[in-house]
Amino acid sequence: MRLNHIDTGSGPPVVLLHGLFGAARNFGTVQRALTPLFRVIAMDARNHGASPHAPDMRYATLANDVLETLDAIGVSRTAVIGHSMGGKTAMTLAVMAQERVGKLLVADIAPVPYQHGNNSVADAMRAIPLSPGLTRSEAEAALNDAVPVPSVRTFLIQNLQFGPRPYWRIGLEEIAAAIPDLEGWETPSGTYPGPTLFVSGAQSDYVHQEHRPLIRALFPAARFVSVKNAGHWLHADNPAGFLSVVEAFLHDWRG
Repeated sequence: MRLNHIDTGSGPPVVLLHGLFGAARNFGTVQRALTPLFRVIAMDARNHGASPHAPDMRYATLANDVLETLDAIGVSRTAVIGHSMGGKTAMTLAVMAQERVGKLLVADIAPVPYQHGNNSVADAMRAIPLSPGLTRSEAEAALNDAVPVPSVRTFLIQNLQFGPRPYWRIGLEEIAAAIPDLEGWETPSGTYPGPTLFVSGAQSDYVHQEHRPLIRALFPAARFVSVKNAGHWLHADNPAGFLSVVEAFLHDWRG
């Protein structure tokens, strides 16, 4: 599948891959900051943003979508930055097609299965009555029980188109059916020996010390850093801190 993407700047290419229920625009601050030095390509995953909808959301499939899109826009080798779901896609891509990935940055995710309640979140989103006249505050209120954090509710509701006939822009049914694959992890065959940085939010519980042997088995050159004053959404919680890490990692990237 060829993915919708936002392509800005010129220079060595950098691909940005967002997390679950997100979109390419989530990396807007990062993309704007990197554009003077790099060609920055932020992609909407399938069933997200403006990309097509389809049922298969295994990480090998998501990685192949990225490769197909890179082929279509003439990018043979790129640095890849992925957050959460996008981080798992990026890891899979790097191992599957290591010759296509010059550098890899994985934001707040490890190559392990997770259970973070996304089934209940997807069910709550599906249960919102999409009646004419639905307001943003009504939609957010419908998510109160499943999503207690206001900023996360606001993030999720960005995927809802309001108006005479409200509808979800995302492939919500396809995503809901794929939650086991998205929270899971199938270890790809092989390794990625290239420069790799795992960046965690200092207040996040997604990446643990005990994950490091698993990470180094797949990514023997992996290094680790944390961003202060940030949780799982580290690029939103501390944009300046996250961006400084990204810029340092890419400083010698020449394509």
